[in-house]
Amino acid sequence: MKMAKRSKKGHKSPVQLQGYIVVTFADDKEQARDYESLLKVNDIPVTVTEQEDQMGNSEIAVMVPEEFLDEAHVIIESQDTFDDFYDFEIDGEDDGAFGGDVYEDDF
Repeated sequence: MKMAKRSKKGHKSPVQLQGYIVVTFADDKEQARDYESLLKVNDIPVTVTEQEDQMGNSEIAVMVPEEFLDEAHVIIESQDTFDDFYDFEIDGEDDGAFGGDVYEDDF
């Protein structure tokens, strides 16, 4: 039995999500786009869906095919660790590396 080919443009049907599972939930749409780009750069098929949980709250799910789940977790965790490191470094620069007044002249 041959099935009619559906256009993939303009909508995401549940058929396209068959076999996809949630790898993470994003805090906002920008973070979801970042995760999506990161996974695509690493040749992992990805889709982002916005759905309501049982309490009526909106969630942004980043989903990948099940066979890519472990690799996607490693990539996302690595990126989060990288981001956390640089957030820490940037926050620590407020006082300066050597107490803040090393480069000030006392003339």
